[in-house]
Amino acid sequence: MADPSSYRPRPGEIPDSPGVYKFRDEHRRVIYVGKAKSLRQRLASYFQDLAGLHPRTRSMVTTAASVEWTVVATEVEALQLEYSWIKEFDPRFNVKYRDDKSYPYLAVTLNEEFPRVQVMRGSKKKGVRYFGPYAQAWAIRDTVDLMLRVFPVRTCSAGVFKNAARTGRPCLLGYIGKCAAPCTGRVTPDEHRALAEDFCHFMAGRTGTYIRRLEREMAAAAEDMEYERAGRLRDDIGALRSAMEKNAVVLADATDADLIALAEDELEAAVQIFHVRGGRVRGQRGWITDKVENVDTAGLVEHALQQLYGEESGDAVPKEVLVPAVPEDAEAIGQWLAGRRGSNVSLRIPQRGDKKDLMATVQRNAQQALVLHKTKRAGDLTTRSRALEEIAEALDLPGAPLRIECYDISHLQGDDVVASMIVFEDGLPRKSEYRRFAIKTFEGQDDVRSMHEVITRRFKRYLAEKERTGEWDAAAPGGDGSPTEDDGRPKRFAYPPQLVVVDGGQPQVAAAQRALDELGIDDIAVCGLAKRLEEVWVPGEDDPIVLPRSSEGLYLLQRVRDTAHDFAIRYQRAKRAKRVRTSPLDDVPGLGESRKLTLIKHFGSVRRLRQATIEQICEVPGIGRKTAENIAVALTSAAPGGPAVNMATGEIIEDDDPPPAAPHHGDTPPPGDVPAQSTARRYTGEEHADHEHGPDGGSTP
Repeated sequence: MADPSSYRPRPGEIPDSPGVYKFRDEHRRVIYVGKAKSLRQRLASYFQDLAGLHPRTRSMVTTAASVEWTVVATEVEALQLEYSWIKEFDPRFNVKYRDDKSYPYLAVTLNEEFPRVQVMRGSKKKGVRYFGPYAQAWAIRDTVDLMLRVFPVRTCSAGVFKNAARTGRPCLLGYIGKCAAPCTGRVTPDEHRALAEDFCHFMAGRTGTYIRRLEREMAAAAEDMEYERAGRLRDDIGALRSAMEKNAVVLADATDADLIALAEDELEAAVQIFHVRGGRVRGQRGWITDKVENVDTAGLVEHALQQLYGEESGDAVPKEVLVPAVPEDAEAIGQWLAGRRGSNVSLRIPQRGDKKDLMATVQRNAQQALVLHKTKRAGDLTTRSRALEEIAEALDLPGAPLRIECYDISHLQGDDVVASMIVFEDGLPRKSEYRRFAIKTFEGQDDVRSMHEVITRRFKRYLAEKERTGEWDAAAPGGDGSPTEDDGRPKRFAYPPQLVVVDGGQPQVAAAQRALDELGIDDIAVCGLAKRLEEVWVPGEDDPIVLPRSSEGLYLLQRVRDTAHDFAIRYQRAKRAKRVRTSPLDDVPGLGESRKLTLIKHFGSVRRLRQATIEQICEVPGIGRKTAENIAVALTSAAPGGPAVNMATGEIIEDDDPPPAAPHHGDTPPPGDVPAQSTARRYTGEEHADHEHGPDGGSTP
């Protein structure tokens, strides 16, 4: 625990002007980012008597080891810089809204020659028009299915589109009239783009104008006795009205607004947002946050606005934002929102009428979301804190292990040996810092040697980076001395854990501790969790520590260990699949990767290439007759019971007699009926000869 007076700036050092400040820990990692109208007054509030600080603020200032600031010209610039730094550094003491990327959007890819309508999740892409978010993906598909009758925009993937263009035959939607089939040239690119833009206009709320236009066209068609066309237009109008009915009118004046409501207690807060466009609810989303900093309702609203509109611009920012409390810097936030939209944005609390009633509905949704979240064990801040305290007490640690790293080894009978490293901070997974390792020095079923190698490699990197940055002092390369690569990204192994957990028992724990001892590291604790009896092993002890089955600490260690196990298994499977994945074309002498790709691209698949004659194969650029003959031989011999090829004509020789069936006896099933055996089975911490692994992300050092 650091003493805030040890890094308190000298009197007169801090300017009395707007700016953004960062608190860093002893490893130069940013742990908190804030902004202020007056840096001098705001920072002075952190260095008062610890007894007078809020418990969360006290925890932050005692964790920090330094503070630095950047002066800006206006409060709007401070707001923008604060948002950028929070996104860049992800400080652990700042409010973090979780589950922001889990909601599906209806997206129209206007950045393509032939725009596509599809369901999208994750970060937004430039040139794509988004509508939503929606609570469920099926809600988007129901809406799209109704609207494709009127706006037959392409919905197929790039592969299906290219295949239809090559064959000249549209997909099923093209045959039933729910796609204009631009792949086969039924419509021009300009005509198809006009359909996509009409689709976007309708989804954006301009429904009345379009329906009135269709009604006029229907009346004109009926007057001209074009009854079939009039009937189609009538059905189109009905489909559009059905799509509109799925979003009930909530504001009669066709308002475009976002409504933000909060439900909170001492530890957490739930945020709910309703997106209203054209008076109808077009989307809904929700977030949960731990109140890791001393923040009130207005402060939570400010953070929510930054999260919601930080990446948005244009129509995504509505004319009106309704909130339960106006932030302290309401004028600066209003200017920031106006800059993102391009016109004025009203930020206010609804006082009466339909908007106040709708805000009450959003508030009820937020309250229900908070109650539901409280029932989820892993997301409870109090439960996580208790778990970390139990681990610290059981392992006799000086403090709670805020950063835990877990390692696991995976292989299949000694082949493709890999390892995983996963990171939990404050009891939650930090996936951006997961890493995976390919064991380099040997192959075989020796998890102890593998564990020693992985721990050695990881902490050699840590020591090398620590030495290279000179303890990360202010004079180190990179401007502020933070441990970053040349391209500005954080170093991959710059931060040490308080606890290393290994998947295994006493041998694996001893190997990990030996690796740390050889590197001269004596301030990192080590333990192992054996899966057989869920025993916790520590170095130098003959008997394990047995935590109660109801222990929150044991539950957290199990989550850490199981996450490392799953991460390693997926990597091991992916590596093995890459090694064993073969093609019949691999056996053709003189046929390189480039010509293989050319063949597959020309014919579309190996199956169609197998059906081609030698003359047809020779038509592929770069393929001579001798190579074509070798390809035909390789493909026909690789096919089960494949026919022979006449090399003179390139024709397939028919065989009237089928091959004899393979004999089988007793309980042995005939070929093709053998059930697949699972290579993944439960294993103990000491014995896992065939457990496997693989990643969501990370990198292989």
